[in-house]
Amino acid sequence: MRSVLALFGPTAVGKTAFAIALADRLRARGDDPVAVSADALQVYAGLEILTGVASRAERARLEHRLVAFVGVGERFSVAEYQPLAHREIDGLLAAGRRPIVVGGTGLYLRAALAGLELRPAPRPGVRERLEEEAGVRGPAFLHARLTDLAPWAAQRIAPTDRSRVIRALELHEQGALHPPEAQSELWTARTRHPTRLIGLVMQRDALRARIDERVDAMVAAGAAQEVRAADARRASATARAAVGFRELLDEGDVEAMKRRTRRYARRQVTWLRKLPGAEVIDVTARAPEDVAAQVLP
Repeated sequence: MRSVLALFGPTAVGKTAFAIALADRLRARGDDPVAVSADALQVYAGLEILTGVASRAERARLEHRLVAFVGVGERFSVAEYQPLAHREIDGLLAAGRRPIVVGGTGLYLRAALAGLELRPAPRPGVRERLEEEAGVRGPAFLHARLTDLAPWAAQRIAPTDRSRVIRALELHEQGALHPPEAQSELWTARTRHPTRLIGLVMQRDALRARIDERVDAMVAAGAAQEVRAADARRASATARAAVGFRELLDEGDVEAMKRRTRRYARRQVTWLRKLPGAEVIDVTARAPEDVAAQVLP
């Protein structure tokens, strides 16, 4: 039985290039690989530059699924993503093909690989109301409210982490915000199919430089114009959560986008450390082909 290959790591570490290098080695062995994206924001059509979707040239070398298929004005959640990912992975395995699950969002990666009991999607209008309030009063104001309602939850979220504060308040309004000891197991090592999980990391200074280069390249490729076009099409609250959306829309603040991207990369590394069974590889100053040869000698 073919197993699933899964890749995870911080933004700009080189996951797409590594997936393509792996695919080349798999084809040389007679395999037929397909990438399945596990990223919360790459689902949006119209934000391909901002979210780092594989380019046309890269997708010509390795087919990518579950990218750019949701309208930018639509809301989307991991609860909607999970059955789609399961269907893609199951279908590929049934057809004798090799899924390479490429993750930038930890929760989406686990949803793709395992059967998670997921929290409910927010009720219509709740997130929009909280987003509007955060825009007027700031995320710290909402964090203070969360501290009053569920101090144990507030302790786990930075006052500046707008999206997580809003999600916690959404869940509280639905009666679905529970202490960690009351939650179902999230970090299960049991996957739906035999899976080899590869975690890519990079030395801090090298990753910082890669992030800055990546953001500059996105801006040069038209990320700001992409954001303005998405805003004109009434981009949903979940689409607006993309790193850089707010920074480029409000003031075209590229430096702020770089800072936010670096913070996001640190959170991704934290997720990676929690993933059971991950083979962690330092890819600093290494070519994707070299790393692929280590994984598939």
